[in-house]
Amino acid sequence: MSKRFEGRTAIVTGAGRGIGEAIALKLANEGAKIAVVSRTEANAAKTADAINAAHPGAARAHAVDVADFDAVQTLAETIIKDWGGRVDILVNNAGVTRDGLSMRMSSEDWDVVVNTNLKGAFNFIRAVQRPMARQRSGRIINISSVSGIMGNAGQANYAASKAGLIGLTKTVARELSGRGVTVNAVAPGFIQTDMTAALPENIRESVVAHIPLGRFGSPEDIACAVAYLASDEAGYVTGQTLVVDGGMVM
Repeated sequence: MSKRFEGRTAIVTGAGRGIGEAIALKLANEGAKIAVVSRTEANAAKTADAINAAHPGAARAHAVDVADFDAVQTLAETIIKDWGGRVDILVNNAGVTRDGLSMRMSSEDWDVVVNTNLKGAFNFIRAVQRPMARQRSGRIINISSVSGIMGNAGQANYAASKAGLIGLTKTVARELSGRGVTVNAVAPGFIQTDMTAALPENIRESVVAHIPLGRFGSPEDIACAVAYLASDEAGYVTGQTLVVDGGMVM
C-alpha cells in the first residue's frame, strides 16, 4: 500500500527535538524524504539518525540559524538540489522563548524571539516559494501557538511572533493560491515537551484545569495535524489556522 508522502520531500525546521522531531518522524513514516533542520548539528543528527534507522536514506541533517536570511537561502538551495530538484512540504516549527513581563523585557529578548519565530519562517518561505510555484504544487505549514490567538502574560515577544505567523500564513496563502501551493498554520496548546515538563506541578495543575479535555497534548497530536495539512486530503484548505489545544481557547 502506498504511503501518503511517497516520493515527496519535506523540510522541517526545529526538528531536533519535541514537536519538530515528532513531525519529521511522522512525515518520514508516511514516505517523505526529510531535511532535518535544527540550530545545532547534534540535534539535527539525532533526529535524522532515528529516521534513517527505520527508513534508510530518508533523512539528512542540517544546522542553520533560521534568522540568518543568507544562510537559509543557501541551505534551501542545497536541500532542493540534494533531493532531486524539488521541495514539496515546508514545516516552519523552529521557535524559542524568552519570557518576561513586557515592562521588563529587554530589546535583545524581543529581537531573539521575533527573529527566530517569525523572521525565520519568512526566510524559509522566501527560499522555497519560487521552486514550489514553478512546480505548481506545495504545502507550507507554520507552527503558531494559542498564545498568538489569546495572548499570554509574560510572553509579549512570543505571542507577537506567533500572531504574526498567522498573518504571514494568510498573506502568503493569498499570494501562492494561483500556483497550487497551500499555506496553513497549526496552533498548539499546551503540549507535553521538555519545556512544559519543567513547569512546577501547581502550574501544570492550573493549566490542565482550563483544558476541557483535561490533559496536555502530545507532540504526536501536532504531527498528525501537520500531516493532514501536508496531504492531498487538505488540497482545498488554505489560509487557515488549525487549533490543536484540547479545547482551551474555545
